[in-house]
Amino acid sequence: MFSFFKRKGKNDDTLKNDGLETAVSAGEVTGVEAEAGQEEVTTALSLHPSQAVSQEQMYVLRFLNNELPPLKRNQLSLSGIEWNEQPNGIAVSAFVRNTVERDITLGDVPLLLLNEKNELKARDTFMLKELGSLPADSSRPWTFLFPSASLNKQVELGKENWSIAFDLTSRKHKLELDEKWEKTLPDEQKENLKKIVEKLGDPAKNELNFTGLSAATLENGNLTISLLIRNGYDRNVNIEKLPLQLIDATGELVAQGQFNVGDFEVKANTTKPWTFVFPASMIQKENPDFSKWSVRVTK
Repeated sequence: MFSFFKRKGKNDDTLKNDGLETAVSAGEVTGVEAEAGQEEVTTALSLHPSQAVSQEQMYVLRFLNNELPPLKRNQLSLSGIEWNEQPNGIAVSAFVRNTVERDITLGDVPLLLLNEKNELKARDTFMLKELGSLPADSSRPWTFLFPSASLNKQVELGKENWSIAFDLTSRKHKLELDEKWEKTLPDEQKENLKKIVEKLGDPAKNELNFTGLSAATLENGNLTISLLIRNGYDRNVNIEKLPLQLIDATGELVAQGQFNVGDFEVKANTTKPWTFVFPASMIQKENPDFSKWSVRVTK
């Protein structure tokens, strides 16, 4: 499970964490705001329920964990223990530390592997749900495998002073408003949209999805819907034509049509709201039930 057990043994002179520690505000990873504090917190060793270790191995883990410095309240950190080359990549052992005053379960999170010069050796996304529930004020050892395809072969990685870190730059999903919306939308509505985007969390990596905001039938018989267009790619997405079907709470088709939106751009890792109007000629159901509704993008 942890390769460093083979090398470190139970000799205090050889026990040490080879990597540096990188700590961030827990809210930057979870998306849930938590007030930062100056209180210093020590973290207790916590093993995943599936991890079985011997008494000697438990001694090693406790010793290494006790060597870690205190963290501030409401932080998450990654503290590198050791890395080793594998046939299919680089296996990195590290402590995942949580100083939020509650249990935390993480989702899919991109991580970076950096050398002592802070140069990027590898970047990959990990399903941190596999870590299980991290107890409050805990430190859980885990091994992350950066696959060969994620490695930068031009960067050398030494055995000391390297680090594993949360990739906040690519994971920070934000609201993006079109220039017209930015100028005309009241500040209160902008804040409401930001809160909705934060509550939804990040879309899946490399996914473009559409989340409904509002739907209403107008006096002239047209039907208007507002959507959140959510881009989970690490690149901008351009849309020229968008064929949509509108489905109501009964699962029936209400309206369908193709919208020519020109060169409509949704920037990387952003959510962009937009309004679409189905003319009466596209509407196929009268008196739809909009207590719950969705849209489908057709081919």
